[in-house]
Amino acid sequence: MNTVFKALNDETRREILVLLQQSDLSAGAIAEHFNIGKATISHHLDLLKQANLVTAEKQGQFVIYSLNTTVIDDVLAWFIGFKNGKS
Repeated sequence: MNTVFKALNDETRREILVLLQQSDLSAGAIAEHFNIGKATISHHLDLLKQANLVTAEKQGQFVIYSLNTTVIDDVLAWFIGFKNGKS
């Protein structure tokens, strides 16, 4: 859970998640939405993968990133349990 919160703590990573909510994208397509280097985008994507917030699948010469909603469901369940005093 700490890895998830660390990943969500950065605005760029949250924006990447919003992009992936709309559609699966390659790292290059994600980078086009930001005014930062591709290496920095790769670092952000790596942290999101470590937190299991995104998945990566090799398709030809591209890696396609997808949102992993299972982890988000787990975080929401934790919040609801916390709110109800059951965490």
